[in-house]
Amino acid sequence: MSWDTRAAEEYSGSRDSPDARPEYSAGLSPALAGLFPPGVVGAELRLAGDPPPLSFDEVRHLGRAVPERVQEFAAGRFCARRALAEFGFIGYPLGMNADRRPRWPASVVGSITHTDGICGAVVAEQTRFRAIGLDMEIVGRVTPEIWPYICVPEETAWLTALREPERSRCAALIFSAKESFYKCQYGVTRQWLEFDDVALDLFSPGASAGRFALRPRRRIALSEHEPMTGRFEFRGNLVVTGIALEAY
Repeated sequence: MSWDTRAAEEYSGSRDSPDARPEYSAGLSPALAGLFPPGVVGAELRLAGDPPPLSFDEVRHLGRAVPERVQEFAAGRFCARRALAEFGFIGYPLGMNADRRPRWPASVVGSITHTDGICGAVVAEQTRFRAIGLDMEIVGRVTPEIWPYICVPEETAWLTALREPERSRCAALIFSAKESFYKCQYGVTRQWLEFDDVALDLFSPGASAGRFALRPRRRIALSEHEPMTGRFEFRGNLVVTGIALEAY
């Protein structure tokens, strides 16, 4: 394995310590994997109680984080390790790059997301995907006061014409789809984007699951992939989105 041996040993030791929480079990998620083409593995975990154990390489990135942030960070890493195990990376300590993205093994790509009460991660081999992006958002949190910061004029007009609860569902979908896109494209371009740099096209308005496309409104270093398409799924008051760049 390519990871640092000492960090791996510290992680293994933390699992056997009195502070370890064996009740935490991130399960493989066919639902998350189903948002992507074949070859992606997903894992998810409902947040409850104390955070799962972390390796030294992971803990050192938390600084003075508040307990809620610690729990989300730890649970996200827990999901990522569960998905990585399917590719032979057992107990991999997932550190952080200078740009604060997870430091994945060189042979894979991945994405982590978390929101109130749930987190998830997806992982795939780099030989099959250049990058993947995953996001979750709570329906009802993307209020009209937030729209000017995340929507282009046509999206705002579309939301305004809708009635509740569909308006809140679609606002959350716009936010989540763009977050998934930003995570995915950044893995390839290292390009920082604004929410109004892309616009959403929805293929199945009103559906509980379906496909979307994001049209760039400025030059993005992914011209061969314009527009980029992804998938979404509503789970009660939660929307989950995923988008992928397949390898050439």
